[in-house]
Amino acid sequence: MKRILLKYMEKFTTLNQEEQEAVIKDLQIEEFKKGTILLRQGDVPAKCYFVLKGCVRQYALDETGKEITSNFYTEEQAISNFNHHKQDKSSSYSLICLEDCILVVGDLEGEMDMYRKYAELEFMTRKMIEHNFGEVQDELASFIASTPEERYKTLLQKRPHLIHRVPQHQLASYLGITPESLSRIKKRINQDKS
Repeated sequence: MKRILLKYMEKFTTLNQEEQEAVIKDLQIEEFKKGTILLRQGDVPAKCYFVLKGCVRQYALDETGKEITSNFYTEEQAISNFNHHKQDKSSSYSLICLEDCILVVGDLEGEMDMYRKYAELEFMTRKMIEHNFGEVQDELASFIASTPEERYKTLLQKRPHLIHRVPQHQLASYLGITPESLSRIKKRINQDKS
């Protein structure tokens, strides 16, 4: 697990090897069982996460009680909650472990202590957030402009591992379609390959 963190940190920091090792030593790594709820919609988040192993689903309940999946986080992905624009700071979504997970757990209150201890860490975090934000903007623009079939093909191209790790109804929700539509799209694509 340490190797995964070092590899990720090297992309975003100029910390030397010794400093990276010291940061990793101060990080809290926890194991969570499948089905563990990390955050409930409406709660004020106190933690952020980085996935070392496993899959975490982000979803919200709409006004009818229907679950809408907005993301899946897998290995080497950070999970942050940017809700400071809201008066009550509550989360608009829930986070649940779809698999047994190993996560780096960041305490949002202790974040400033880490930044004081490792000055470069704040710069690294900003670079990571900018990188992730850019990806999210690109994905959203692509999602809005594409058909359901194009969305599924993009998923096959960019995140094929999700197909076997995530229940079909959650995958369909993530793609903005019904499970039945997803089945038809999969069937059509498989026929085109034949």
